[in-house]
Amino acid sequence: MAKIQLNGKKVVIKNNCSLFELLKKYKLSNKKVAIEHNGAIIPKGSLKKKYLKNDDKVEIVHFIGGG
Repeated sequence: MAKIQLNGKKVVIKNNCSLFELLKKYKLSNKKVAIEHNGAIIPKGSLKKKYLKNDDKVEIVHFIGGG
Protein backbone atom coordinates (compact mmCIF):
# COMPACT_ATOMS: atom_id res chain seq x y z
CA MET A 1 0.00 0.00 0.00
CA ALA A 2 1.09 3.57 -0.68
CA LYS A 3 0.12 6.75 1.17
CA ILE A 4 -0.48 9.81 -0.98
CA GLN A 5 -1.94 13.25 -0.50
CA LEU A 6 -5.11 13.71 -2.56
CA ASN A 7 -6.59 17.22 -2.61
CA GLY A 8 -4.92 17.95 0.72
CA LYS A 9 -6.02 14.73 2.47
CA LYS A 10 -3.91 11.67 3.23
CA VAL A 11 -5.28 8.55 1.54
CA VAL A 12 -4.04 4.98 1.14
CA ILE A 13 -4.00 3.40 -2.31
CA LYS A 14 -2.82 0.08 -3.70
CA ASN A 15 0.72 -0.21 -5.01
CA ASN A 16 1.23 0.49 -8.72
CA CYS A 17 -2.00 2.51 -8.96
CA SER A 18 -2.17 4.73 -12.04
CA LEU A 19 -3.83 8.14 -12.13
CA PHE A 20 -6.51 6.60 -14.38
CA GLU A 21 -7.24 3.93 -11.72
CA LEU A 22 -7.41 6.64 -9.05
CA LEU A 23 -10.07 8.46 -11.08
CA LYS A 24 -12.07 5.23 -11.45
CA LYS A 25 -11.82 4.57 -7.70
CA TYR A 26 -13.39 7.95 -6.95
CA LYS A 27 -15.88 7.66 -9.85
CA LEU A 28 -14.58 10.73 -11.70
CA SER A 29 -14.73 11.04 -15.48
CA ASN A 30 -11.34 11.75 -17.01
CA LYS A 31 -13.07 14.03 -19.54
CA LYS A 32 -14.12 16.62 -16.94
CA VAL A 33 -11.03 16.88 -14.72
CA ALA A 34 -7.62 18.50 -14.57
CA ILE A 35 -4.93 16.62 -12.65
CA GLU A 36 -1.78 17.93 -11.05
CA HIS A 37 0.78 15.33 -9.94
CA ASN A 38 3.64 16.58 -7.75
CA GLY A 39 3.21 20.09 -9.14
CA ALA A 40 2.95 19.18 -12.85
CA ILE A 41 -0.23 19.16 -14.94
CA ILE A 42 -0.71 15.70 -16.47
CA PRO A 43 -2.10 15.39 -20.03
CA LYS A 44 -5.15 13.13 -20.31
CA GLY A 45 -3.26 10.78 -22.64
CA SER A 46 -0.73 10.01 -19.90
CA LEU A 47 -3.15 9.02 -17.12
CA LYS A 48 -2.77 5.28 -17.70
CA LYS A 49 1.04 5.54 -17.84
CA LYS A 50 1.58 7.69 -14.73
CA TYR A 51 1.87 5.53 -11.61
CA LEU A 52 1.64 6.81 -8.06
CA LYS A 53 4.15 6.12 -5.32
CA ASN A 54 4.40 6.79 -1.60
CA ASP A 55 4.26 10.49 -0.61
CA ASP A 56 3.04 11.71 -4.03
CA LYS A 57 0.76 14.75 -4.08
CA VAL A 58 -2.25 14.77 -6.39
CA GLU A 59 -4.75 17.56 -6.94
CA ILE A 60 -7.89 16.80 -8.95
CA VAL A 61 -10.17 19.58 -10.10
CA HIS A 62 -13.42 18.62 -11.78
CA PHE A 63 -15.48 20.95 -13.88
CA ILE A 64 -19.17 21.58 -13.28
CA GLY A 65 -21.39 23.22 -15.85
CA GLY A 66 -23.85 25.88 -14.92
CA GLY A 67 -25.34 29.09 -16.02
